[in-house]
Amino acid sequence: MRIILAQPRGFCAGVVRAVDIVERALEKFGAPVFVRHEIVHNRRVVQSLEAKGARFVEELDEVPPGAVTVFSAHGVSRAVEQHAAALGLPVLDATCPLVSKVHAEGRRYLAQGRTVVLIGHAGHPEVEGTLGQIPGEVHLVDTADAVARLPLPADRPIAYVTQTTLSVDDTRAVIEALRQRFTDIVGPDTRDICYATQNRQSSVRALARQVELLLVVGSANSSNSNRLQEIGSEEGVPCYLIPDAGAVQPEWLRGVETVGITAGASAPESLVQEVIAALGRLGPIEVSTLPGIIEDVQFKLPAALVEPEASAAS
Repeated sequence: MRIILAQPRGFCAGVVRAVDIVERALEKFGAPVFVRHEIVHNRRVVQSLEAKGARFVEELDEVPPGAVTVFSAHGVSRAVEQHAAALGLPVLDATCPLVSKVHAEGRRYLAQGRTVVLIGHAGHPEVEGTLGQIPGEVHLVDTADAVARLPLPADRPIAYVTQTTLSVDDTRAVIEALRQRFTDIVGPDTRDICYATQNRQSSVRALARQVELLLVVGSANSSNSNRLQEIGSEEGVPCYLIPDAGAVQPEWLRGVETVGITAGASAPESLVQEVIAALGRLGPIEVSTLPGIIEDVQFKLPAALVEPEASAAS
């Protein structure tokens, strides 16, 4: 069996930074460190951090007084920030810098007198945080059809921003619908779309054209992992989203000679290697990596974790 790996795949710089923040906080301040929401949407990552002393909560009221608290990579609303301040919690913000950039763009557009349209999925933690970071009129849409239902006149000055786990391809139809509907509209350059989302989607499209079966390693609640699975299926190959090697079904592999593997931006490389090992136990394998973009993006850690005299508060 030939196994071809997507490039790039797995952790993006925002996820690396978020996990590093929790691990360094545990090293510097000791356990437990409390994290609001899953730091990233991957159960293995969460379990690994729990084993080191991280405690994951959904509400800040679950955090003991004075305990070091981390906001997840998805970002939080201003109301959550204010609640943390009111509780006196020392906070480390692991919000992905690209998510923070979307927040800033939304506020800038609002200050220009524009109504903001957020392209994203209702209920996703990043979307909830973004809606709560833009202090004014914001409308959420996820499809071109939803644009037609916006209760806004055609001449209303509009600006759009997007959920970072959506790619240029994902948002193209919605943006085109917005441009057709409104006469005065602006939005960020396509280069501002999350590089990691676009790169992983482009690589999985290329990979799907070379394999008979595609496995996407990632959690069911990971938006970007689900999208990779959808893209594989769109390309016409059987494609399965699996949380780990234990989910691989032998019947998927009957008669299959070439298998592609990729991983969502929140899935660690260790899970990919475990899947490869599981396939190897079924028979001889040959592993190669599809040529692709080599990512070298790095994001800075909060000063509190790199400056010896800094406090945990942000």
